[in-house]
Amino acid sequence: MTGADEFDNGWDTRATLVDGHWVDRTPRRPEVEPRVRREVALMPWLAPLLPLPVPVPRIVSEDPLTVRHALIVGQACPGTSAAHGRAVGAFLRGLHSVDPEQAVRSGARDAATSYAEAQEIRDRMAADVLPLLPGQVLAEGTALLERMSVPPPDPRLVHGDLGPDHIRVVDDVVSGVIDWGDCGVGDPALDLAWTRYGAGPEFSAALEAAYSPDAELLARGLDWHLLGPWHEVTYGLDTHQPSYVESGLAGIVSRLQASTR
Repeated sequence: MTGADEFDNGWDTRATLVDGHWVDRTPRRPEVEPRVRREVALMPWLAPLLPLPVPVPRIVSEDPLTVRHALIVGQACPGTSAAHGRAVGAFLRGLHSVDPEQAVRSGARDAATSYAEAQEIRDRMAADVLPLLPGQVLAEGTALLERMSVPPPDPRLVHGDLGPDHIRVVDDVVSGVIDWGDCGVGDPALDLAWTRYGAGPEFSAALEAAYSPDAELLARGLDWHLLGPWHEVTYGLDTHQPSYVESGLAGIVSRLQASTR
């Protein structure tokens, strides 16, 4: 491998820039490997259906498993631009309009599997994170987990981790959407967690105008936003990094308190 440079510290995969044009990604843990293989199967079918560029990986090594795709240039999306918000809103409208049955046939996780995996994580959060919450938000945290346990009424193909690092921008242009390891048929509101509730007001308003979600979808998007820091806590517990546990708990408290004002 020539001109290789590791440039990413993602939780699930290690990314290396090769010759300035290619990205090689390797799973950090064995349980991540099936997600990477799903990307390899799904993305060649999905990419032509979307209005923004996305990676189309191919396997270049089996030991260790390594996939390669063309670099999508750009910086992390700051979530402040109306132009970016409009582009992401149109992107989500296109993504969520994809035929979910055809997506499953092309390699995506089906709705039942996506829900079961997510519910297993929420059950773990109820056991390990909920007891760590301070008393003033314990009732709100309990109610959130109960609401999130209801299956979505209309599962669609979703990105599953649509945050600022995975939306790449160059000036006023959204240059692409990366990191599709969490993609599957599931709750489309998940893709609104950061784009509608974590980004700035101009971005969020433009996204909502372009995407036109109904009130129920927006309410579930807020719940997914509230659940975000819970993942940080479980990650800290699993990797024995107390700093993630501490910051995750602070995020949970802050978001739950803000949502009840």
